[in-house]
Amino acid sequence: MPQEKLLTVREVSILLHLTEKEVLDLVEKGQIPAYKVAGIYLRFRRNDIEEFKKERLKSGELSPQSKITLKEKIYDFLYFNDFYIFSLFLIIWLIVIIIKSQ
Repeated sequence: MPQEKLLTVREVSILLHLTEKEVLDLVEKGQIPAYKVAGIYLRFRRNDIEEFKKERLKSGELSPQSKITLKEKIYDFLYFNDFYIFSLFLIIWLIVIIIKSQ
C-alpha cells in the first residue's frame, strides 16, 4: 500500500495562492490541519488542503485568481532566509577584514 505524499508549506502556499507566512498563520490559528514530522517540520495532507480551499472559495474568503505580488514574494524570501542573509554579510565582512589586515 503506497503512502500518501504530504505537502510542504511552500506547496500549500502555491495551491492556496497565499504567502508562506499566511499559511503558517492559518496553521497557528488552527484553520488548516497540519502535521509535524519528527516534531519539527510541518506537513499537510492534500485532501485536507483541497477541502479547505473549497470551503474558502465558497465563503468568498479566497479568490481563485489571487496572485502573490512581488512585494509579498520578497517579504517571504526575507522572512524565511534572514539568517542566511545575515550570515552572508557577516562572512563577507570577515573576508574584507582579513584581506585588509594582510
